[in-house]
Amino acid sequence: MQNIRLYLFSFVFCVIEIFAQGYENPVIPGFHPDPSVCKADDGYYLVNSSFQYFPGVPLFYSRDLVNWEQISNCLTRNSQLKLDGAGAGGGIYAPTIRYDNGTFYMITTNVSDGGRNFLVHTKDPRGEWSEPVWLEQGGIDPSLYFEDGKCYMVSNPGGYIVLCEINPMTGEQLTPSRKIWSGTGGRYPEGPHIYKKDGWYYLLISEGGTEVAHSITIARSRFIDGPYIGNPANPILTHACQAAETNQIQGTGHADIVEAEDGSWWMVCLAYRAMPGFHHILGRETFLAPVRWGKNAWPVVNGNGTISLKMDVPTLPLYPVAERPEKIDFKNEVLSSEWVHLQNPIKENYRFKNGNLRLMATPVTLNQWKSPTFVGIRQTDFDMEAATSVSLESKNAGDEAGLTIFMEFDSHYDLFLQQNNDNTKSVVLRYKLGEMEHIEKVVSLTKKADIELNIKSDISYYYFGYTVDGVYHEIGKMNTRYLSSETAGGFTGVIIGLYAVSASEKSNAFADFKYLKYKAE
Repeated sequence: MQNIRLYLFSFVFCVIEIFAQGYENPVIPGFHPDPSVCKADDGYYLVNSSFQYFPGVPLFYSRDLVNWEQISNCLTRNSQLKLDGAGAGGGIYAPTIRYDNGTFYMITTNVSDGGRNFLVHTKDPRGEWSEPVWLEQGGIDPSLYFEDGKCYMVSNPGGYIVLCEINPMTGEQLTPSRKIWSGTGGRYPEGPHIYKKDGWYYLLISEGGTEVAHSITIARSRFIDGPYIGNPANPILTHACQAAETNQIQGTGHADIVEAEDGSWWMVCLAYRAMPGFHHILGRETFLAPVRWGKNAWPVVNGNGTISLKMDVPTLPLYPVAERPEKIDFKNEVLSSEWVHLQNPIKENYRFKNGNLRLMATPVTLNQWKSPTFVGIRQTDFDMEAATSVSLESKNAGDEAGLTIFMEFDSHYDLFLQQNNDNTKSVVLRYKLGEMEHIEKVVSLTKKADIELNIKSDISYYYFGYTVDGVYHEIGKMNTRYLSSETAGGFTGVIIGLYAVSASEKSNAFADFKYLKYKAE
């Protein structure tokens, strides 16, 4: 009998562990805004905006909506994604992913390529996606809804949401665009998604702009083309309220809803983690919240329309994914899908040699709205440490290579090796803030040795230094808020980049990077 009780206790405990563990937000940290999610036969798929970075539209997979792994990017070829001149307010906006009858569709807007909407499709989301199909209906934040063999498109051409029927394989618009809702009066009604439940068509949108006043509202109709009547309890999600005024999570909005395999409903949305002074540097991140959605009822998000960092709610059975190693090396001669370039990269400038990543320097600097020799990963934690071992092979004074904390072409902190006139090298710390550029420190290296460049951070400061012969030397610090979206502008977050820049076109400089360390503190 005692063994039976012990077995039952263990069984109940395991059930509780599996089904009621709760989770921590954000579920995808760092610069991962505008999430859209869909359910397929084997799990859940999610995409985010990528703006000026290539490849475009990161694609994630999960079995439980809590633990996500990036499996690829939707836009991996220049023919799919042109980013000439794109900055942190350009490039790819607000994608939507949908799954219908064995095919995945991703629809989005490239505001740097004529502001046109397009979609791509695939049978295998871990493989290549199709060439773009260009769409006639304008606006931004396009979304798709499939029903009875028909495909409907909604988007925001300015101040209202419009709907039409399209052929998703050719892009042909089959019906005229029709205005269906303008929201509740908040500015920038956008991010529309249509769902059908209990005979009602529900239209979910964002309002208030993607800042502190961001919110989610919803309307419904018995007919897909309206008229849509708003929820009397709108907004269904916002942190621009007393209940969330002291919450670190702010700017909640741009959401998508999915029904899980067990019949529960969940919402993914963007938000940011605020720093002192209401700044944020990590970008808008992906958060998750449960949704109560009874028959013929309006959806209720997490009980009161707010979310928290620690979510003490029942979950689906959890399937943890492997964490990224703290030290990323290049011995397998491939960059994983999390690595990004500024605009379309010049492929021959990125090579692998003797287990290193070799970056061929060009005269394009980090200040120019072009494509420098640059590759990086997103900063995902306030408290972190990043480091790299770099050697600079050069014949020209002024050539440089190293680490950058990059928010935008006009806003970045750079820690690098620089070639001197006397064939020696220096460690240099430089700040770029709008019109101001400042060399904070130059440390001449008196002997040849392996140099590790180090950047540490907390919520208030970045700390810069280097390690030689096992000894760490700090050479400066800078406030994080100067790289925040509130100061630098744009819609992205900080990228930790490896880069190489030559002083002239005649230089044959290159830099070999042994690894990139990234450790959350």
